[in-house]
Amino acid sequence: MSGLAKYLLQNGYEVSGSDISDSKYVKSVKELGAKVYIGHDESNLPDDCIVVASTAIKDSNPEIQKAKRLNLPIWHRSDLLAEISQNEKYFIGFSGTHGKTTTSGLCSYVLDKAGLKPSYIVGGIIPELNTNANSTGEGFFIAELDESDGTIVKYSPNLVVVNNLEPDHLDFYINGLESILETFESFLSHMRKGGIVLANTDNDGVKRLVKYFADHKLNNNEKFITYSIGGNTDYCAKNVIYGNEFTTFDIYYKGEFQTNLKICLKGVHNVYNSLAVWAALHSSNIDMNLINLHFATFTGMGRRFEKVCEFNGIEVYDDYAHHPTEIKATLSCSRSFKNKRIIAVFQPHRYTRFQNLWNEFMTSFNDVDKLIVTDVYAASESPLEGITSEAFVNELKEKFDIDCEYFKGTMKEVSQKLFPILRKDDVVIGLGAGSITQLGKELCELNKNIASSVIQ
Repeated sequence: MSGLAKYLLQNGYEVSGSDISDSKYVKSVKELGAKVYIGHDESNLPDDCIVVASTAIKDSNPEIQKAKRLNLPIWHRSDLLAEISQNEKYFIGFSGTHGKTTTSGLCSYVLDKAGLKPSYIVGGIIPELNTNANSTGEGFFIAELDESDGTIVKYSPNLVVVNNLEPDHLDFYINGLESILETFESFLSHMRKGGIVLANTDNDGVKRLVKYFADHKLNNNEKFITYSIGGNTDYCAKNVIYGNEFTTFDIYYKGEFQTNLKICLKGVHNVYNSLAVWAALHSSNIDMNLINLHFATFTGMGRRFEKVCEFNGIEVYDDYAHHPTEIKATLSCSRSFKNKRIIAVFQPHRYTRFQNLWNEFMTSFNDVDKLIVTDVYAASESPLEGITSEAFVNELKEKFDIDCEYFKGTMKEVSQKLFPILRKDDVVIGLGAGSITQLGKELCELNKNIASSVIQ
């Protein structure tokens, strides 16, 4: 929502809005001229405006209620993004269950650093650019396309990357992967004329999608281009070397060597992410000599294995991972920490996801020395009977040889329980899409308070 607001503000629109609490996102749009209210109240709403809301905003919201009484247009955020994208010349979208934020952010970053002045709206802050949105009108428009609520069908890009497709958001996709595939079949059937679908065929879900379209002709002469690691695909990464500071790999296109790419992002999932971006830009006929060197300077998106705190030889990382596959990918990066104790602090996100992927979560923490599980972050959902963090920890202890504990309470209370057991050379990784992002801040605050009391 903040990215949409920034884009509109840069184009001279009057923007106001509300949020339940203050944040860096609120501050950033206020600095650009938006009027932002903390708390939802019908008095916040102008009498003549277009109302834009996310899926998280319920019909009972007082501002939505007033908008209905006044017969104001009410748009979902996807309607606004679709409207914006229709007016952009060349639209590159990034989709899939995982990796959308990193790939869209990386693509925006390398285009910006190459001086190609992209417009973009992505789902996280790009650290080096310190924003999640920009409007230039120069030609390229990059966006992260969310599939969680089915609204992805509203977009018509020139090129779309499909990173992967796995069961998720099962409160919406009742039949799991089958429902997700049906949505993507609809989405890809109305791309812009001559569009390109860049598909990761190392992923089983994407492979099924490619097969479907091989059997059914697309509407506007779109074509599928495939990518993989070490496979027989259009774009291919080979000779991957994972170093302490950088990962390097060779990129081949239709069997011919193109370049040796260097990235500082960790993990095999970031080889896929970087390859996808490189292939998307190469397929868009960009001079890759302008682009290649900038991959090595991209340090990752905010909340993607982001170091947020360090004290007393203890490092604290924050990661948005809230799906089993994402958690495994993030924790696989921890293998690069030699002779360190890895402590994961997992905050389950939504009761429905926790219930539907319970068994998958059970096998997601093999790369840690200790696991802390906090209370479920409800994200507006009501609790489900038996779906609790305490029950999860008890079952995990019964089934697997893993040192795990349930820490009840707010993130401040979790930090107060965690802090005394930390020691030099520990690596703490917060995992989740909710308030777990406050963990590093709370731990640093505790350390400062203790240091301050010792000095006094």
